[in-house]
Amino acid sequence: MPSSDSRGSSMPFASFRRSIMSIRSEQVHSVELNHDSTVQEIEQGVFQNLVATRFQELSVASGDEFLSIAWIRKLLDVFNSCQEEFRIVLSNNKELLLKSPQDKLLADYFDRTIKALDICNAARDGTGKIRLWQKHLEIVVSSLDSRQKTIGDGQLRRTRKSLMDLALVMLEEKETGTVLSQRNRSFGRHNKTKDHQRRPSGHSRSLSWSVSQSWSASKQLQSIASHLVPPRGHEIAATNGIANLVFTMNFVLLFVLWALVAAVPCQDRSLQIHFSIPRQFSWSNALWLLHGRIMDEAKKPERRNSNGLLKEIYKLEKCVHHLTDLIDSAQLPLTKDLMEEIKKGGEDLSAVSEVLKTGLTPLERNLKEVFRKIMSCRAEGLELLGSANQP
Repeated sequence: MPSSDSRGSSMPFASFRRSIMSIRSEQVHSVELNHDSTVQEIEQGVFQNLVATRFQELSVASGDEFLSIAWIRKLLDVFNSCQEEFRIVLSNNKELLLKSPQDKLLADYFDRTIKALDICNAARDGTGKIRLWQKHLEIVVSSLDSRQKTIGDGQLRRTRKSLMDLALVMLEEKETGTVLSQRNRSFGRHNKTKDHQRRPSGHSRSLSWSVSQSWSASKQLQSIASHLVPPRGHEIAATNGIANLVFTMNFVLLFVLWALVAAVPCQDRSLQIHFSIPRQFSWSNALWLLHGRIMDEAKKPERRNSNGLLKEIYKLEKCVHHLTDLIDSAQLPLTKDLMEEIKKGGEDLSAVSEVLKTGLTPLERNLKEVFRKIMSCRAEGLELLGSANQP
């Protein structure tokens, strides 16, 4: 996929910028000020309050909205707003960031963002898989023409076949190394660099322009989570609070990616990633609540073997299983009640198909915007760190 641009965002950049500045203005007033507060402390307080507020909004979502396409889009927008505020604070504290150990903390964060780009690509592949299911779903819906008063043998056979084809496609996508996952559907460049050509086959890192057969979402998440621990008091003091700032952004990055991998089909996805949510931050409670809700959803018997926790995937799988059971048990001539139940099953599938049809494209735009913002912040940060080494 070509590199992203401003047209790929979920809202115009100017509008997004205005919304960020509006939130930032509100957060500034909410930070308790005193005569001893420095500009740096105020800015860092604004950032921490923004993270807490935005994730609190996500944590109180209703059961119908939670983990839906609309909710995942909000999650990605929350990441973008946090990333933008983080970039602003970095930009306003350039001289401080060039000192040690702040420069090392920032470099470590940018190393993690490289791995995050791979997960963005894997999630984009996942939406491509769902789009493929939606195409098969349209075939199922069309085979059950609701305009017909009766359902005959030919219609039942066509529906049964299309349901089997859909079930097979969904089953195949659970396996790693599918044809779709090997296609280059990334947000990066199409051309292969010399470094990419030299990489041995089967290497787990894809450098964010494709996902190899051996790539693992769970291992990538675990790599991001590795050595991510809250800074101690002396580290916070030694960095003028920058250690807290960078740790928070690191954790936001990890948590959003973890939730994204939980929701959409990803190669070798797993929720069993070892990370601990700290309790000393203003945003801790909201993330604890979100983590608990996601894990509770994953533990439900009907979700354990699912392709993803996305609400629409659950509805799709539930409708497909129900309609398949009805078709398999059907005997001609159909009773009136069974005919009505089959038609109702077709209508339910049609509703799911419509939600996927209208929701996937905006979701892909959100993913593209996350990718672009990570790249942009990383480029600015590395340029800043690089200037410290110039004479």
